[in-house]
Amino acid sequence: MAIGFFALAVFLFFGLDLEQGSPSPSHAAASEGVEITYGSAIKLMHEKTKFRLHSHDVPYGSGSGQQSVTGYPGVDDANSYWIVRPQPGTSAKQGDTITSGTIIRLQHMRTRKWLHSHLHASPISGNLEVSCFGGESDSDTGDYWRLMIEGSGKTWRQDQRVRLQHVDTGGYLHSHDKKYQRIAGGQQEVCGVREKRADNVWMAAEGVYLPVTEKK
Repeated sequence: MAIGFFALAVFLFFGLDLEQGSPSPSHAAASEGVEITYGSAIKLMHEKTKFRLHSHDVPYGSGSGQQSVTGYPGVDDANSYWIVRPQPGTSAKQGDTITSGTIIRLQHMRTRKWLHSHLHASPISGNLEVSCFGGESDSDTGDYWRLMIEGSGKTWRQDQRVRLQHVDTGGYLHSHDKKYQRIAGGQQEVCGVREKRADNVWMAAEGVYLPVTEKK
């Protein structure tokens, strides 16, 4: 059992084909209903447009100037993987399941920065800017997102519709069909909006889902 977990961890951090952008199908959990656990590396799909939450080492040309976050139209891109992390100071650990109402963080797998928001205006719509910021040991409350499961489910699963509400600003992680023309041509804006709308619903899609830790 220990060997199996070690092999999976090695695959997660070193085995992703970062040029092709997707794990081998034999490793990626694709079945509906699988539980999302801390340590899993997933892609978040915007329900309405099917674009994936994405970041890359390109700064915004306005607002905070931090690393930009966009919606990406393709499935096979390494810059759309996010590692699910707990809020610091809690007892949560790798392999634990995540219930509705829990505060989580999302770490961009390639650049190691955190999904972040604040009061700067987003470039296209003027809503709340969403960026990537910080690093492994550099994280603050601007990286905290409250998971809100739509419907009757209590534990986050791959086939569930969810919202992510930014703790500091109250903005929901949001996207729409407003697209960039220059630095991220064809990619669409991701921002924060304080109202619940159809455009701020997401679903866990492709990824490497760590197994649930057995309770002792």
